[in-house]
Amino acid sequence: MGMPMINSEQALLFTFLFLRIGAIFIMIPVIGERTVPLRVKGGVAILISLLLLPTVQAKLPDLHSESDAEIFVLAIAMCSEVLIGIAIGFASKIIFAGIRFAGEMIGIQIGFSIVNVIDPISSAQVSVISEFQYLVALLVYLAVDAHHTFILAIADSYRFVPPFAYHFSGSLMQHILVFSKELFVTAIKISAPVMAVLFFTNVALGVVARTVPQINIFIVGFPLQIAVGLTILGLTTPFFVKLVQGELARLAIEVYALLRLM
Repeated sequence: MGMPMINSEQALLFTFLFLRIGAIFIMIPVIGERTVPLRVKGGVAILISLLLLPTVQAKLPDLHSESDAEIFVLAIAMCSEVLIGIAIGFASKIIFAGIRFAGEMIGIQIGFSIVNVIDPISSAQVSVISEFQYLVALLVYLAVDAHHTFILAIADSYRFVPPFAYHFSGSLMQHILVFSKELFVTAIKISAPVMAVLFFTNVALGVVARTVPQINIFIVGFPLQIAVGLTILGLTTPFFVKLVQGELARLAIEVYALLRLM
């Protein structure tokens, strides 16, 4: 029994599917991390592209034309497929960047600014608190099946934006910029409880330093800040998990909002 033959139109359509899906896999959490080998990312992208190939309908250009205009249009269309994939995965990047930013702020406030670890995902030095919250958020991401959002979005994206039907409007760019502010909003929501308690702790230490100057406030204050910060961090972990669940629940809404604007 011979292998099924793929004509030139199907090969071109497969290439467009692979470009969009591959770009999504580079951006989304877990499979998009640097620790995941490129062979795994490419293999999964090829598998999903083959599965979706019979279901996607697209108006393809004339492949027999060798004019410069047709080649230019084809190159632009390929770049657009990559940009569509990046835009779909961008929403998750914003959420997890906000979580990392919150961890960095908490770590600095506690006094862990010099206690960094090498993040195997980004190969950069990050705060211990930032890495802890990022890993907890990844576990929540998998526990609530948020990765299914992107699997569904991959299939639905060809219903909203078929190959060669791309359209980058000003409203799309505006929506991306507005959604980008969620990075800072998410960071403030996560870090606010710990930052507030540590602020009042510093105020109390300042009052003690003024009223009892004989006490070396640095020797007392540094371990006290760490103890208070870690205690509040532990007590607010359920709040952090619920907040991450809420942000991930909004993820599907934002992804489909982006698709409708393309």
